[in-house]
Amino acid sequence: MQPAHDYTPAPEDEDPADIYAAYLVHLQRRRRGNTAYTQAARSFLQRWPQVQRWADLPLDTRLAANCSTRPFITFLMVSRRLQPGYDYLVHRKLSSLWHELTDSCLEPDLNQFIGAARELGFTQRGASAIGSQIIARLLIQTGFPLADLREDDLQDLLHACDIRQMHTGRGAKHYRATTHSARQILFHLGILDNEAGPAVAPLSFEERMADVPAALRPAFVSYLHRKRATCTPKTVSSLATRLAHFGRYLATIDPDIVSLAALDRRRHIEPFITSLTTTVNSVTGEPITVADRIRRVHAVSNFLAEITEWGWDDAPPRKLIFRTDLPRGQRVLPRYLPVDADRKLAAALSDSPYRLATDALLVQRACGLRIGELLDLELDCIHEIPGQGSWLKVPLGKLDSERMIPVDEEVLTLVDRITATRSPGRPLRHPRTGAPADFLFTHHGKRLSQSAVRGELNRAAATAGLGHITPHQLRHTYATALINAGVSLQALMALLGHVSTQMSLRYAHLFDATVRSEYERALDLAKSRIGPIPAGRTQLPLTDVTGDGGWKDAPAIKSRLAGGYCLRAPAQGSCPYANICEHCPSFHTDSTHLAVLSAQRVDARELAEDAQKRGWIEEAERHRALVSRLDALIDASAAG
Repeated sequence: MQPAHDYTPAPEDEDPADIYAAYLVHLQRRRRGNTAYTQAARSFLQRWPQVQRWADLPLDTRLAANCSTRPFITFLMVSRRLQPGYDYLVHRKLSSLWHELTDSCLEPDLNQFIGAARELGFTQRGASAIGSQIIARLLIQTGFPLADLREDDLQDLLHACDIRQMHTGRGAKHYRATTHSARQILFHLGILDNEAGPAVAPLSFEERMADVPAALRPAFVSYLHRKRATCTPKTVSSLATRLAHFGRYLATIDPDIVSLAALDRRRHIEPFITSLTTTVNSVTGEPITVADRIRRVHAVSNFLAEITEWGWDDAPPRKLIFRTDLPRGQRVLPRYLPVDADRKLAAALSDSPYRLATDALLVQRACGLRIGELLDLELDCIHEIPGQGSWLKVPLGKLDSERMIPVDEEVLTLVDRITATRSPGRPLRHPRTGAPADFLFTHHGKRLSQSAVRGELNRAAATAGLGHITPHQLRHTYATALINAGVSLQALMALLGHVSTQMSLRYAHLFDATVRSEYERALDLAKSRIGPIPAGRTQLPLTDVTGDGGWKDAPAIKSRLAGGYCLRAPAQGSCPYANICEHCPSFHTDSTHLAVLSAQRVDARELAEDAQKRGWIEEAERHRALVSRLDALIDASAAG
C-alpha cells in the first residue's frame, strides 16, 4: 500500500505504520533525516500508537522531547495528526516551521493569509512572522481550515500566553502585537466579523479616577458617564484627565474628605487654583500654560455647577468657583510657518519614502484641515461639480459641521497617489457614527493613526533643519497664506470651518491690511519731509540727512550732540530729552572741554536761525536757550 501523503488529514485511528511511512516520505522530500530521526519516530509510535494521547502528558514532559523526537512531533502537527495544546505551542520555538509546512495541508491556508497581509501593506517578513507565530499555531491546534477560525481561538492562544507569563515571567507583548495584526487581516478576509480594536485598551473611568479620595470617586465616575451622553468621547476623556488632577490634589491635602458637599473654598478650592501656578507638565517638565490652567479650573467649575443644577445629593451647598478665579487668557497669534520654513518642510516631505503619512501632511497643508478631519476623509471625498471644478468634502470635525473646500490639480494628484498607496480591504467602523466607512488613509488594514502622522512630521522637520512643528501649524500656515492673498473674512470662515468671526479674526490680526496701508502712508509722508535716504546708511528711515547737503540743512528738527547729531521728522515734534544734560544742575565741565562747547555753541546759533526761517518758533527758542546755557558754562570754565 502506498503511504498517504503527509499533507492529507488522517483519521484518529490511523495505523502507526502508515504514520511512519508518511514520515519517511516527509523526510525524503526535505532531504534530511538519519537513523536517529527514524528510531525516535518508531519509539514514539510504539509508546503512543494513538499519537494524540501524547498531548495529555504534563507540559514539562512534552517540552523535554529530545532533538531527534522534535522533528517527528512537528511533522505530526503540520500534518494535522497531533494537536499538542496551546501551552506547548507558545512555549516551543518553531524556528524551522516554514520548511516543515511545504506541501503540507496547512500551506494553502497560510499562503492565502500571507497574500492578504501583503495586499494590506505588510512586508513579506512581517506577514510571514504573523503567519507562523499566530495563524499556523491556530491551524495546528484547532484542526480547522483558515475560514473557520473564530475570535475565541485567538483568545485561547492569548490566554495560554498569559499563563506562560505567570509561570515563567516571559512576557507576551510580541504575541499580543502579532495577534492584533492577525485579527485585522482575518477581518479583511471576511473570516472575522469585527475589526481589531485599539492595540492598547483605554482605561475605564474607575481606573482613571483611582487616585481620587474613595468617598468622592463614585461621584466623579458618575459625572463622566453622564457627560458621555452629550459630549464626544475625546471631550469626555480630556475632562476625565482634568478632574483626575483635581481629585489627586484633594487626596493630597484632605484624604479624609467624605463628600463633595464638604468642599470648602478657603480649604480646598483657593489652594487648588493657587497650586496651578507651579504645576508642571508631566511630559515636558515645564510649567503648564495659562490656557491649561484655565481649562482645569473650568472643568472643576462646570463639574460642581452641573451636579448642583442636577440636584445631586452630595453637591456643594454654594457656588465655589467664580469668574475672577480664571487667570487672564493670553491672546497669542496663530503659529504659522514662515515662507522659507514652509518651503523647506514641503521639500523634506516630498523626498520622504513614507508616502502615505507624508501625503496626508501635504493634503493637510494644501487644504487647512484639522488632523481629525484629515484622517476621517473617505475614499469618495473628491466631488466634481460641473462648472465649479473639484471640491473636497471635509467630514464632521471639531465643531460637528461638514464643509466643501475647492481644490486644484495638485491636490487631485495627491489624492490619486494616496488611493494607490493606501491598503485596501473591508470598510471600517467609523469612530463617530459606528457605521462602516471606506477611509482614505488606511495602512495595514487600519486607519492611519495620529501618532504615525505626527512622527512623520517630526522626521521631516528634523530633516529640514526646523524645530518642533505640530500638524495644526500647517492649518495656520494655510490660513495665513489666504489672508496674505486678500481672501475675505467670510470666505476664510467657510474654508476653515469656523462658526464665529472671532475664530477667523485671529488670522486677520496677523496681517491687517488697514494697519499696513496707514503705516506706509505715514512713512511716505515722513520721508517726503525729511528727504531721500542716502545709500549705505543703516539708520531708521526717520533719521536721515539730505542728499549732498550738510546735516544742518536737513528739513528736520535737529540737535547737536557731543558725539554726533539727532534728526527728527517735524511730525514727531521736539524731543523732550534734547540738550537735557547741558541744563542739568549735575552737569560739570572745565577748560579742557572749551573747544567742544564752543563748537556746539556755533552749531546751536545756526540751528536757531534755521528753525526761525522755517517758522519753528519753539524749536528756535530751544536752541537760543542752549546758547545762553553754553555761554554760562564757557564763562565758568574760563574763569575756573
